[in-house]
Amino acid sequence: MPITTCVFDAYGTLFDVAAAARQAAAEPDFAAIKDDWPQIAEHWRLKQLQYSWLRAVADAHTDFWEVTQNGLDWALEKTGHAGDAPLRERLLALYWELQAYPEVPKMLAALKAAGLNTAILSNGSPDMLQGAVASAGIGDVLDSCLSVQSVGIFKPDARVYDLVGQQFGCAKDEVLFVSSNGWDAGAATGYGFTTAWVNRGGDPVDRLPWTPKHVMSDLTGIPELAGA
Repeated sequence: MPITTCVFDAYGTLFDVAAAARQAAAEPDFAAIKDDWPQIAEHWRLKQLQYSWLRAVADAHTDFWEVTQNGLDWALEKTGHAGDAPLRERLLALYWELQAYPEVPKMLAALKAAGLNTAILSNGSPDMLQGAVASAGIGDVLDSCLSVQSVGIFKPDARVYDLVGQQFGCAKDEVLFVSSNGWDAGAATGYGFTTAWVNRGGDPVDRLPWTPKHVMSDLTGIPELAGA
């Protein structure tokens, strides 16, 4: 079947999750993290993901915003910035205004011009996703923002991927699913989607039962991959 629907993970795929720490570090009030902001960003993202997985297997679901705050608190303590309330507040505020990667607007516009459905499928809560989409100015090239909040469990549970068919009435093999997380793209392959892993960091493939069908260094080639 030809691809009719292109679905994207949000954080790390469309939106640069390191942007919050990078921007804060460039501001005079937060010069304390000018040298270690990359470590803060890395720890923050890793713990955010780890906590989502642990909550999923433990049946202890919560809003992704709480997971995001928990991850940041761990990262700040790990890097010696625990107790810096203004820094914590600024980083969390910036997370609602994450920058999209440079190729994102043009890529999504090309998909829409070709008549394809476009959507986000994310662990993020609806209000977080709407904030990021609005900040990036890409709302006009997205048909839907699908959040795990409606099913009460984080990725890679199959109930999350089910949301795509429920929203668009499409078959699994009509969907191109794109994620910067190798485990997410791999799980979506196992679910039945055609998948693309955006491997910006040149990381090894995760040792899982499934692997992404395509591996790309950025999102530029997605329209061609989708047949747009």
